[in-house]
Amino acid sequence: MNPFLQIAPEVAAALQQNKPVVALESTIISHGMPYPKNVETALAVEQVVRDNGAVPATIAIINGKCCVGLSTQEIETFGKEEHVWKVSLRDMPYVVSQKLYGATTVAATMRIASMAGIKIFVTGGIGGVHRGAENSLDISADLTEMGQTNVAVVSAGVKSILDIGLTLEYLETKGIPVVTIGQDAFPSFYSRQSGFNTPLRLDTAKEIAAMLQTKWQLGLEGSVMVANPIAAADEVPQHEMEQHILQALAAAQTAGIKGKEVTPFLLQYIAQHTQGESLDANIALIKHNAKAGAEIAVALFE
Repeated sequence: MNPFLQIAPEVAAALQQNKPVVALESTIISHGMPYPKNVETALAVEQVVRDNGAVPATIAIINGKCCVGLSTQEIETFGKEEHVWKVSLRDMPYVVSQKLYGATTVAATMRIASMAGIKIFVTGGIGGVHRGAENSLDISADLTEMGQTNVAVVSAGVKSILDIGLTLEYLETKGIPVVTIGQDAFPSFYSRQSGFNTPLRLDTAKEIAAMLQTKWQLGLEGSVMVANPIAAADEVPQHEMEQHILQALAAAQTAGIKGKEVTPFLLQYIAQHTQGESLDANIALIKHNAKAGAEIAVALFE
């Protein structure tokens, strides 16, 4: 057992008994939504995982430990606490050694999930190649982590504020399979369409579980990106969302927002300028992803 790893009793028992476990990130609590929606959503997502036959393991850094599975009180703290680090891989040693509160991004959550032996991770949307990356070189550590860590990522696609085409190219370069559930179009977070076709398509959790097992049994290291399109009733049309994204990007540039602060700024700006429509879509898609992730986790153990 890694001395920096702390696994909640419910999660530890499930892992010991070879039961399905689904990892969940904590940045959605501290940096993704306002209080109390963030706490309500985190608890609801955990319940969706349970309702579909798996054990949820929300991951965060607390008091020098990488915590796998949070109590309701700990989730409440992350929802309210103002001084929570947004932790990617480069930040982990600092935040752990300084015993700070750390909300884990996709990359950090994947790494901690892997340390605990969890194979399925559910998030909203992955990070990727930022628009204008040819000048800024802003490429999320999520992608490099996916290239080397054997944890499947279930999301609603790449965050639509990013350059989706370049992100798909980067995933191909890293040898990361990208499979979309149930449609030929690759989704774009808030929307079912992105303007790009999906590299691979599978229609059932059982098929995806078989693909994961085959990949890792072949000795092919790294993740599989499982894109789960938002339900049609909950989506914001792509053309409509694109206008809000362009306005948000311009606002970020004017305000001089850079680095890891860009994504929270853009998501908050878009939520404010869509009268909460994007926030509602975000909540709907993370619950939808939790259901799909739990079904895949269950299928892995059948």
